[in-house]
Amino acid sequence: HVQLVESGGGSVQAGGSLRLSCSIEGYTPRSWCMGWGRQAPGKEREGIATIDSAGKTSYSDSVKGRFTISQDNAKTNLYLQMNSLKSEDTAMYYCALAVCVAPAQALAVLTDGRPEYTTWGQGTQVTVS
Repeated sequence: HVQLVESGGGSVQAGGSLRLSCSIEGYTPRSWCMGWGRQAPGKEREGIATIDSAGKTSYSDSVKGRFTISQDNAKTNLYLQMNSLKSEDTAMYYCALAVCVAPAQALAVLTDGRPEYTTWGQGTQVTVS
């Protein structure tokens, strides 16, 4: 059983930065990618960044060039550095694991969100004003 616990959310002004962290407890198959998703008010949850066990990454167009996903060597902590934040980045942010053929494919898996293919944390709120 895997447990994901996010931290680092908060309120920030537009143009500012935040760094989210996710603590991962339990066995994580190497065939799974780690990632981040978010859900804005009134919108569906979407995958925004993924990373595989080799460190290859993929990003949604909405965050590409502004957000950076990373993991520690032990693969027990996942991070999301968010720069140049915009008001439209306001959302609940979730740490996630997804069945993974490639990080780009894992973005779609996160957006689809099927429970048999994904595991999610409880989320941390990010508000940009």
